[in-house]
Amino acid sequence: MPESIWRECQLLYLCTPGNPTGAVIAEKTLQELIKLAETYDFIIASDECYSEIYFDETEPPVGLLQAAAAMGRDDYRRCVVFHSLSKRSNLPGMRSGFVAGDADIIRAFFQYRTYHGCSMAPYTQAASIKAWGDEQHVRENRQYYQQKFAAVLDILSPIMGVARPDAGFYLWPRTPVDDTVFARELYARHNVTVLPGSYLSRDAHGGNPGSFHIRIALVAELDECVEAATRIRALCESL
Repeated sequence: MPESIWRECQLLYLCTPGNPTGAVIAEKTLQELIKLAETYDFIIASDECYSEIYFDETEPPVGLLQAAAAMGRDDYRRCVVFHSLSKRSNLPGMRSGFVAGDADIIRAFFQYRTYHGCSMAPYTQAASIKAWGDEQHVRENRQYYQQKFAAVLDILSPIMGVARPDAGFYLWPRTPVDDTVFARELYARHNVTVLPGSYLSRDAHGGNPGSFHIRIALVAELDECVEAATRIRALCESL
């Protein structure tokens, strides 16, 4: 990025692990961004809602606040992170999460949240406390995703350009035809819904980075994921 862009920057929004590719930003890169935020006085907001779905229990994705603390910046100046139960605990309907980081930013965010948000129902608060306080179900969730990735990749990798992501629960395979055409035909012929990659991006620098890709979310039960992968493979083989 040219310096002129950094001078105008007020907010840098990250998503790590990312959606849809599952890419994880390295600690060194996060620390370089923190230094840029200090130099050019902007805020870094990091969506880390997929950070607890990964494949190696010994190497979880590094978060923005962790990267800041490793630099000795334990005030987390100019850094905020967002987390949610929806991915960690498979509880998207609860709408339960938290934001943490720079105390000054949190103070302003709290005031905004007070007037523009709504209180959670008591039973939702109680369930949230239980979910946030338990790590065993999160580890079991990660193990279950590992099973689903292994089974689906075994079916799809021989006929599609696809690989296991760094983290998260998405696959980002390359399609043999236009991604919108592929998604439409998959639904029409096999009753499986995926998201065309071009819907997640926009044209830039002469092309759309999501073109000829689809996003597959492995959030269903294992047998359903296997059945869907089998149908996706059948479509590929028919084209």
